[in-house]
Amino acid sequence: MDAAKMAAKYKSQQILTSSPEQLTLMLYNGAIRFIDESMIAIDKKDLQKSHNANMRAQDIVREFIATLDMSYDIAKGYYQLYDYVEFRLIQANLKKDKSQLEEAKQILVELRDAWEQAMKLVRNEQATVR
Repeated sequence: MDAAKMAAKYKSQQILTSSPEQLTLMLYNGAIRFIDESMIAIDKKDLQKSHNANMRAQDIVREFIATLDMSYDIAKGYYQLYDYVEFRLIQANLKKDKSQLEEAKQILVELRDAWEQAMKLVRNEQATVR
């Protein structure tokens, strides 16, 4: 088995065995990585690659929007943030504007870091209860 197939198999196994919280973290990291890829592609004047990476980031943000439980007030705030990030990604894709990509990335980084911190707090709390 070649390295690419082994990596794909490992990634697939990682996804299948991850908790929903870990999957959310992986999605944040993926969106951030795709935004980085889009910015690098703009620098290299590879507009198709930039577009493809941007679209993958948009897909992840749309997934976050689709999975919000709007019966909670906090979800409405997250909806506004995700909607704004999606708007920035769309505008960045249309204009090939790295500043808009950077803004979208910064928001996602902050959300990811908060999510990661919340995961740590829950883990520590669960360890204390045991």
